[in-house]
Amino acid sequence: MDIIDLRILDILDIVFVALLLYYVYKLVRGTAAVNIFIGIVVIYLAWLLTQLLQMELLSSVLGEFIGVGVFALIVVFQQEIRKFLLMIGSTNFTQKGRFFRSFKFSRDDFESNTDIDAIVNACESMGNSYTGALIIIQRSNKLDFVKNTGDKMKIDLNQPIIESIFFKNSPLHDGAMIIEENKITATRVILPVSNDRSIPLRFGLRHRAAVGITEKTDALALVVSEESGQTSYIRDGQFVMFETMDELRERLKEDLK
Repeated sequence: MDIIDLRILDILDIVFVALLLYYVYKLVRGTAAVNIFIGIVVIYLAWLLTQLLQMELLSSVLGEFIGVGVFALIVVFQQEIRKFLLMIGSTNFTQKGRFFRSFKFSRDDFESNTDIDAIVNACESMGNSYTGALIIIQRSNKLDFVKNTGDKMKIDLNQPIIESIFFKNSPLHDGAMIIEENKITATRVILPVSNDRSIPLRFGLRHRAAVGITEKTDALALVVSEESGQTSYIRDGQFVMFETMDELRERLKEDLK
């Protein structure tokens, strides 16, 4: 009986570790940290292989490297660790399926009902008229800590509403707009500004704020420049390149799955 229980526990142990590694990869995918993550996995597998082959010297060297490397990982992955903890802390266990949805184990099970066409068309229109805009789309992490800095709303999402909010003479145009599912839930929101020195100087406070919020959470950010009329897409603190607005639309659909 104990042997059967042990085997079941071993299987569960392997499954949970596999799920954890899968989610960590999803968390760092598309960032510079993904190469570091892959490198760590390769070194760990090499360490297991040296132990299996009883290569004591190389095994001890790799073992020491892994032991010391744990502290380095905390520094290297501090943004990703923060996002992971925010996701766990912001999970609402009272809502059916919310916990598992936040892990996004299946891409096809949970489709966002956010009107992406309305967002992209509004950005294109505002770009043509050189109207500045900063749009934040919530994903797993709650954004209550920034929503409280602005005006809370509950407006159905559509293109005319987005454009009217960011109209230059509108009292709501200054600051960021928060979108949850298919609702505009806050306007005039003040976001944390990134201090990353690698951001080109041509980008202003809107872009730095977009980078800042996506560094601290898994939210998506769209910025329309009032100087150039160009739309920027920021995810995980990085600028995502795209050729056309149709490509931007597809990227948003993929990231909101």
